[in-house]
Amino acid sequence: MRAQHMIRAAILLPGLLAIAAGCTPTVRVQAPTEPITINLNVKVEQEVRVRLEREVEDLIASNPDIF
Repeated sequence: MRAQHMIRAAILLPGLLAIAAGCTPTVRVQAPTEPITINLNVKVEQEVRVRLEREVEDLIASNPDIF
């Protein structure tokens, strides 16, 4: 009986180890192939426009005969 248990264990143990090794989770962290870009052009253009509009309004108010 004991010999049968040893043979059975010798056969099942490698199989169980292979199954357990296949179930381990794998986490991979990779950098993206393309660089990450953040487009802030809209905000910058709006700030520039607001500043220019205020300067133009002040210029027209101080010199009404400019046009």
